[in-house]
Amino acid sequence: MMWCIRRVCAGAGAPDRPIRFRGHPRASEIPRLASKFLRNQRPEIVLRTTPSKHLRKLVWAVEAAGPGGAWDRSDGGDGTESSKAGLCSYAVGEYRTVEQEGARSQDRRVDVAVAAAVTVVLGVGNRVLYKLALVPLKHYPFFLAQLATFGYVIVYFSVLYLRYRAGIVTDEMLSMPKAPFLAVGLLEALGAVTGMAAGAILSGASIPVLSQTFLVWQILLSVIFLGRRYKVNQLLGCCFVAIGVIITVASGSSAGHSLKEAGIFWSLLMIVSFLFQAADTVLKEVIFLDARQRLKGSSVDLFVVNSFGSAFQAIFICLLLPFLSKLWGIPFGQLPNYLKDGAACFLNMGTLSSGCDGAPLLPLLFVVVNMGFNISLLHLLKISSAVLSSLASTFSVPISVYVFTLPLPYLGVAASLPTGFVAGTIILVIGLLIYAWTPSVYPTSPSPSPPNV
Repeated sequence: MMWCIRRVCAGAGAPDRPIRFRGHPRASEIPRLASKFLRNQRPEIVLRTTPSKHLRKLVWAVEAAGPGGAWDRSDGGDGTESSKAGLCSYAVGEYRTVEQEGARSQDRRVDVAVAAAVTVVLGVGNRVLYKLALVPLKHYPFFLAQLATFGYVIVYFSVLYLRYRAGIVTDEMLSMPKAPFLAVGLLEALGAVTGMAAGAILSGASIPVLSQTFLVWQILLSVIFLGRRYKVNQLLGCCFVAIGVIITVASGSSAGHSLKEAGIFWSLLMIVSFLFQAADTVLKEVIFLDARQRLKGSSVDLFVVNSFGSAFQAIFICLLLPFLSKLWGIPFGQLPNYLKDGAACFLNMGTLSSGCDGAPLLPLLFVVVNMGFNISLLHLLKISSAVLSSLASTFSVPISVYVFTLPLPYLGVAASLPTGFVAGTIILVIGLLIYAWTPSVYPTSPSPSPPNV
């Protein structure tokens, strides 16, 4: 077994290089190590080692004798004796073995892989259930959007309160500056507004194609604001993933023709909406990074970020309600009646419940799965990066296309696969393999939320 010390400093003349030895050092080896690596110091320098309870870590301490014979102890001791010492003292903390560090790195990769897989599964469920939820609420999509927005605030803060009572969320987490959360809410609201405006004009087939610009925005913003540098294989892999999704979705459809018919303005507006969403994702990653410094190595709880971010988003949505209602073709004066009718259809009660079969089960399933998807996406962002979380979300697109070819309830006849589905999926998988060919160094912070398309 290999044991190592990063650095032992006992004076200006001490060498600045690691000390390595195999096995547990014997007591007889300590003077020889001190003489070899601290040659320029007084002969009274002694290194003491104390193995931990499970013999998996060693605690080293340096003792140096001063001119007057007093000892200066790096592990504590009487302050009077320490003040007489003529040499400086240095404490060497706990160090892990090379094997332990490798095990930690392997465990981290496993955690990221499991989180990515869960995100892909929930991403597929999110897209499929959104389509199913609109079956009973086909005349009230704006009600479903507002139900999700304001429902999240209630659920997130309820969970946050329970976690605070359990001691998981601390006062230090809640006292973090709220300005970043305000910016998160603003970016999410702007992304929703611009996305709704463009989505009302663009076809459904063209939106997933344009959503691939989200990955490009994330890479650019990560380079600019996080100082992140990507390897050639990672950039190439992202390009292959985007191309694979475009081929999968656009083949056999009129996506290109629809983009041409809609005009360049609405296409650019949809691209801008993904810019807002990418900026929101990168900002959340910055929040996690900053929290580790403010909380002295600890990370802020996910529900702190989700709760305050959703609260500010709801506030901005309320301010933009007149504009949003106009986008959905609902006069602002008729908005209360519209929401009332939407609630009656959602509850499947009263005379307006005709044609609302599947409610409230399908809309509630969508809200629950969408909430789980957002939480898993933020967790993946926390332990990896914004780009990796985006790739996991993107990978769910072709799987969702395939699921829609299955005989799902309430959707009638299953759709056929696009002609280029297999080719696009193969290119997408190749892109993911190229991206992961050389394992990247995952940051200790978290993530953004890719767009739900």
